[in-house]
Amino acid sequence: MVQDCIFCKIVAGEIPSNQVYADEFVIAFHDINPQAPTHILVIPRKHISDMNEASPQDQALLGHMMLCASKIAADAGLAESGYRLVLNTGPDARQSVFHIHLHILGGRPLSGQMG
Repeated sequence: MVQDCIFCKIVAGEIPSNQVYADEFVIAFHDINPQAPTHILVIPRKHISDMNEASPQDQALLGHMMLCASKIAADAGLAESGYRLVLNTGPDARQSVFHIHLHILGGRPLSGQMG
């Protein structure tokens, strides 16, 4: 756990979250500042700052995050209409919490603009 990381504190149960999924590797919860009607974050329990810090040893964990996101999106009723998965890395990508996290966005048609 990184002491000043808000997501590490959520993983540790020090900060409450509106959790929708948890297993031994990841947790998922609703974003407190949603950018779409459904906006869920999937984070690993292990602290990895961003994709630049991820290593080959994290391959299975990162794949697990993607598969969990698909299941969570389906459970949220997004599978048929569609959803977007976003993982930001670094300040230019507007990463605001430096603990790797995957955004699940859906519940309405999303704009085609990606940058």
